Amino acid sequence: MKRIVTFIAVLGLLVSLTAGLAYFQFVAKPRLVQSFIAAAGTPSTTVAVTAARAETWAPSLPAIGTFRAIQGIDIAPQIGGKVTAVHVDSGQDVAAGTLLYEIDHSVEEAELASHLATLKNATLALERQQKLTVSGNAAKANVDAAEAARDSAAAAVARVRATIAQKMLTAPFSGQLGIRRIDLGQYVSPGTSLITLQQLDPIYVDFPLPEKWLDLLKEGQPVEVSVDAYPGHVFRGTIAAIDARVATDSRNVWVRGVLDNKDKRLLPGMFANLNVVAGIPTATVTLPRTAINTSLYGDNVYVVKPQPQAEGAAPASDGADMPLAVERRFVRVGETRADRVAIQDGIRPGELVVTEGQVKLAPDARVRIAPSAGLEPPPVRPKG
Repeated sequence: MKRIVTFIAVLGLLVSLTAGLAYFQFVAKPRLVQSFIAAAGTPSTTVAVTAARAETWAPSLPAIGTFRAIQGIDIAPQIGGKVTAVHVDSGQDVAAGTLLYEIDHSVEEAELASHLATLKNATLALERQQKLTVSGNAAKANVDAAEAARDSAAAAVARVRATIAQKMLTAPFSGQLGIRRIDLGQYVSPGTSLITLQQLDPIYVDFPLPEKWLDLLKEGQPVEVSVDAYPGHVFRGTIAAIDARVATDSRNVWVRGVLDNKDKRLLPGMFANLNVVAGIPTATVTLPRTAINTSLYGDNVYVVKPQPQAEGAAPASDGADMPLAVERRFVRVGETRADRVAIQDGIRPGELVVTEGQVKLAPDARVRIAPSAGLEPPPVRPKG
């Protein structure tokens, strides 16, 4: 009987202990933790912010193009031979008609002397026949034959002189020479490039644009061009011509702009990142690219606002700043320029928007602004 009573007592004690532990673990402990969290408050997330900026942007059409000289050629001979004279050097500015190279024409000079002698003799023979014809001592046929011989000799002289001229290579227009590729005494074949000649002022920039923008294009529109060689500098020009057809493979139309290039900083073949100004400047709100979060539901940003105080809570009396929270707001994104994006709807100028730290945020999360946070943009930014 004693064993039964002892067993029941021990069993009751174990059941009571187990129930107490279960109550503490699943009821009392969670309440205690929640009370500690409520007393301490939700931890704040450190973020970087920027104010939405009101700017004036003119509608523009972005494009990527290539610079092309107004006139640019390779100086090449029509007739092969040995280079006997070089009258210019690399990078030199030359005027139209300047003699650049001479190719050996000694054989042609000898032929020219022979043909000149033949021409002189043919001319004298023609004069004698004409005098004899006037006096009636020669037939008209003799005069015609002498005249034909004179014309044939003159044609031979002209042909040799043309050959000599082809071996005297001159600049067809004014411009700047490139790097010399052929040296004195070297043999060159017909078509061998000896040196390049480029007319650099003004200079063209050719670029394609989608056919949907064709109605927005017209000659004389302003063009703003930037190049990697001069970061931060904008070169300005105008549209000079629009191609008369649209490419069937890409559905793009080629456009040619023209820019002043008096200092010759822009060279043919350089990469150009440009915008065609296609309308009247309008006011817009802009944000940095890093402020935009893209999701399946659309583009959104986190706007920083004062956190609402709990009902009945007393304001802070220790001079601490008012706590901040974030509001997720969907926006309509417009044009992108450099590191800034136009916001067409959803943001007002001056509102604080999170630019770094969005990954750790959720709607209504508490945040703390770090004044020194914020990445510096690179000096050369990606094209976009």
